[in-house]
Amino acid sequence: MRPASSNDGKPDVITLAVAAIGVVFGDIGTSPLYTMKEAFSGTHPVAANYDNVLGVLSLVFWALVIVVTLKYVVFMMRADNRGEGGIMALLALVLRATAAGTGGRWLLMTLGLFGAALFYGDGIITPAISVLSAVEGLEVATPALQPFVIPITIVILIGLFLFQQKGTEMVGALFGPITAVWFAVLALLGIINIIEYPGVLVAVSPAYAVRFFAENAWGGFLVLGAVVLAITGTEALYADMGHFGKKPIRLAWGAYVMPALLLNYFGQGALILHDPTALAHPFYHMAPEWAHFSMVILATMATVIASQAVISGTYSLTRQAIQLGYCPRLEVTHTSESAIGQIYLPWINWVLLAAVIEGVPSPHAGMVMGTSKRFVVRGSYRLIAPKVLARQVAGPT
Repeated sequence: MRPASSNDGKPDVITLAVAAIGVVFGDIGTSPLYTMKEAFSGTHPVAANYDNVLGVLSLVFWALVIVVTLKYVVFMMRADNRGEGGIMALLALVLRATAAGTGGRWLLMTLGLFGAALFYGDGIITPAISVLSAVEGLEVATPALQPFVIPITIVILIGLFLFQQKGTEMVGALFGPITAVWFAVLALLGIINIIEYPGVLVAVSPAYAVRFFAENAWGGFLVLGAVVLAITGTEALYADMGHFGKKPIRLAWGAYVMPALLLNYFGQGALILHDPTALAHPFYHMAPEWAHFSMVILATMATVIASQAVISGTYSLTRQAIQLGYCPRLEVTHTSESAIGQIYLPWINWVLLAAVIEGVPSPHAGMVMGTSKRFVVRGSYRLIAPKVLARQVAGPT
């Protein structure tokens, strides 16, 4: 049984695309909160001069085009396992296409299990760093609220995990329109700032990325750790394929999500060039002061949705691991009458919650989780690639 379609009373492609915006693209949709900030004022920053800003924007642009659009949306989403996506679904396909007992089979199996472990790590890191990054916007509005950032973050995370038993469809229906507004605001803020400095649009040329590495050498390579934050959540896009289907996800990405992200990143670049003092929080400085509290509220809701993307992906991953015999049997609750991929696993839900809450109170939580997230994202992408290649070489089974 494949994901819901327009037949037999099931949701049509447009409805599923809106719901997918609320679940699948939450993580990558909140990356503008911290990507540019990390590049110019993070662990390994570069100077915020004209060439560097255009270089980073060029890297972000081509990362979204090559990694997300070409690799995942166009190429990897073809490698589904009866409508299901994710690294375990891909592992199942590869195992069926390779001979038992061979060294290559064991290598691919090991890579698959390690990649699954990295995705569980992302399921812990993403809710914590995303919600924390949004709530930290209160400090921009007024420093007096700084002591309340951690408690508010924890309360929001607990509420999110308590809501999981309602199901992905319910969460998507509730948060989908909110996320649609979020992406519209991202695009609007980007357009307003691009108008002030339209010259940043030349960064679509890869020549600026090449020049960036030529001028910064090793420092330019280290900044890639910040650039990769712009594509966080892409694995959830593939893992949640069974929840919504290929067409809705592709439609939502190409027609709405990607344009909004690019406009916002280029808008942040324009702001940094126009006002270098905005480096501390370039995202929140894009908005006028009177809108700061509204932006914090909207960003918090968006990061809750970002967390939903990896949480639902973790459920799918666990069920696939159980089916392959790599995980003990756990209680699996189906939350939809029309889509078999929409499930809830209570034990996984509460373990994730405990791990997420454990990491939030650290004084340097944002920096530590940011570094960990970059490792998880890069590791996941590198481990998936050889299995996709093996699957394509082996052909259909």
